[in-house]
Amino acid sequence: MTGGRKMLQVENLSFKIKEKKILVQAGFQVHEGEFVGIIGPNGSGKSTLLKNVYKVLKPQEGKIMFMNRDLLTMSNREMAQQLAVVIQEQEASFDFTVEEVVMMGRHAKKKMMESENEADREIVHQTLRATGLYEIREQSFITLSGGEKQRAFIARALVQDTPCLLLDEPTNHLDIKYQLELMNLVKAQKKTVVAVIHDLNIASMYCDRLYALKEGKIVASGTPKQVLTPEFIKEVYEVEAEIVDDTRGQSRILFYSGK
Repeated sequence: MTGGRKMLQVENLSFKIKEKKILVQAGFQVHEGEFVGIIGPNGSGKSTLLKNVYKVLKPQEGKIMFMNRDLLTMSNREMAQQLAVVIQEQEASFDFTVEEVVMMGRHAKKKMMESENEADREIVHQTLRATGLYEIREQSFITLSGGEKQRAFIARALVQDTPCLLLDEPTNHLDIKYQLELMNLVKAQKKTVVAVIHDLNIASMYCDRLYALKEGKIVASGTPKQVLTPEFIKEVYEVEAEIVDDTRGQSRILFYSGK
């Protein structure tokens, strides 16, 4: 989906740690309603790029605009009302129930000291059902498996009800069933989504457009069909691949070891 107003624009972003360049003049743009994937091999700078967007890291060069505003000047509260984030490897030692963790996503909608109401609880319960967590909603969060925790974090982002979602490896720790169910759920929200995705078949299935990173630089962009060619995969990922269409007309990538 393209053609909506420009929601997020990243221009000439550079980031380094000491003298090591992690991002080099990287840029991308996302229109309203688009599902955009950031792909690339391990160590290419995908997560670092997203961390610069949601201000965990600060770029040495470049500009990040959200709805024609400099994102770096937005307060944390303003950002929380516009951008919901799911990051990798979230540490969670707090002893809350699953429902309480998901309810935290509603706080961005509240004034100081304002309590949740029945409408908030209904939204949370609907999302708990959609993410397969309703039956364990009263369970302690710290007792959950990695996949259950990941689903709870995604549920928390969804109930935050922002126009834009930033997802860093959203299917991390999930088995295939929940990978597909949660990607379907996110896609059905019809929100603007930017997702770092390591699985190229998942990227092909769900993304409207892709940006590919290699060694901190954007090396390709376009629709999945335009980007995910055997030549591109060989050059960027250094593996042989074949693109085939399944019985539903969906492209699938088959990888070969080269032996």
